[in-house]
Amino acid sequence: MADNVVVARNTENAPKCPMCSQTVAFSHYNNLSAQLPVDPKTGAIVEGGVKEQAEQCFRNIAAIVASIDHDLNDVVRVTIFVKDIMDIDVVERAYKSFFTTYVSARTIVAVNDLPMGALVQVEALLTNGEGTIPNEPQAGDLVKYANNTHNAPFDAMSTQSVAFSHYNNITAQLPIDPVSNQIVMGGVQEQTAQCLKNIKAVLTAMDVPFDDIVKVTVFLKDLGDVEAMNEIYKRFFPDSGIARAVNYLPARTVVEVADLPQHALVQIEAVCSHGDGTPPQAVEARHGLIIEANNIADAPKDELSSQTVAFSHYNNISAQLGVDPATGALVAGGVKAETEQALKNIKAIIESVDHVLEDCVKVNIFVKDMNDMDAVNEVYAQFFPEGTPARRVVGVANLPMGAAIQIDAIFGNFEGTPPIA
Repeated sequence: MADNVVVARNTENAPKCPMCSQTVAFSHYNNLSAQLPVDPKTGAIVEGGVKEQAEQCFRNIAAIVASIDHDLNDVVRVTIFVKDIMDIDVVERAYKSFFTTYVSARTIVAVNDLPMGALVQVEALLTNGEGTIPNEPQAGDLVKYANNTHNAPFDAMSTQSVAFSHYNNITAQLPIDPVSNQIVMGGVQEQTAQCLKNIKAVLTAMDVPFDDIVKVTVFLKDLGDVEAMNEIYKRFFPDSGIARAVNYLPARTVVEVADLPQHALVQIEAVCSHGDGTPPQAVEARHGLIIEANNIADAPKDELSSQTVAFSHYNNISAQLGVDPATGALVAGGVKAETEQALKNIKAIIESVDHVLEDCVKVNIFVKDMNDMDAVNEVYAQFFPEGTPARRVVGVANLPMGAAIQIDAIFGNFEGTPPIA
C-alpha cells in the first residue's frame, strides 16, 4: 500500500491564517484549525455578543467542511472554548442550529483568554472517508459509529462516543454520577475517579478495553490539584495485567482552565483505539492493530504518560513544556526560549519514531499571556515554515512548572501500526 500524504487545504469562505491551514487531512481524518468568530470578508470579529460570535464560528466550520466535499454529519468531535462558562446555553443554541439531527462527541471548557479577544472559539475533527493515499482508494465508505450507554452520563447535545476507522472519540466526561445525574460529592479525587469511571463505562459498552486509550486530556480548575488528581489517575492506568507488564500509559495533556460545565473541578477527555476499524475495510482489513508507545532520553519523561503513542495512522504526542531534558528544568529566557525548547522536544520525539515535523497535522498551544503570541509565532515559523498543521491557541492562567507555554501535537503515521502477530 502506498504512503498516506498530508493534505492541507484552505478556502476563501473561511478566515485564513499564515500560521496554519484551515484543514489538514491524513488517512481517515480531517483536523480543522480552531475557528474564531471572524468574518472572512473583513478579517475582523463579527459585531454583537456571544450569540453572533458562536454562529460565525460554526459558519466558518461549515464553509471549510463544504469546501472539501464533506458535510457537518461527518464531524466526530466538536471542542468549544468560551471565556465565560455562563455563555454555554447561548452557544448551544447556535450549535443546535447547525447540528440539527446528529450530534458528535464534544468537549466544553472556559479559558482565560482567546485570540483577538474573542468570546468563543470552536474546533472540529472530521472524518475523511476516502483516506489520503495517492491515486488509490484506502477503503470503502467507512461507517461512523455513534454510541451511548445508560452507564455513563447522557447529554442530548453530544454523543458519548463516535468511532470512525481505527479511532473512538470520547465526549469529555464530567464527574457526574449517571444514576443521579449530579456531580459526585467530595473533592478533586472523587471527581477524577468518577470521570474515569464514566470513560470506562463508555468503552465497556462497546467492548473496548480501557488500555486501548491512546491520549488523555485532563482539564483542571486548579492546577494545584494535579498531585491529588494524579494519585487517582495512577489507580486507573495501566488497567490490565498486559499493560502493567509493559507499563503502558497513554499520551497526556494536563491544563488548567478557568471553569468547567456545572462548575466541576475536573473534566477528562479520551481518544481510544478501535482495532477492528469501522466497516467496510475492503483494503485496510487489518484486525488487532497494536498500540506503539515510545519514550526517549532526549525529551522530558513523565512517569504518568508516554511521550508518543502511535496507533494505526496517527502518532499522539504528550504535551511538552520548555523543559531541557538534560536538567529537567525550564529553560531560561522567557516565552521564546520555552517555545523553542518545547518544539525541540516534539521534534526529538517524532524523529525517534522515524518521522519528521512535516508529518504534523495538528498543534495545540496553551499560552499564559496571549500578548506573547507574536514571539511564539516567530519561533513557531522556524519549525513549521509552511504553516501547514491545523492549530489551536488558547490562553490559560497557569501551566505546570510555572511555564509560559505548553504544546501538544498530532502527527501522521504513514506506515500505520501492524496487527498483532
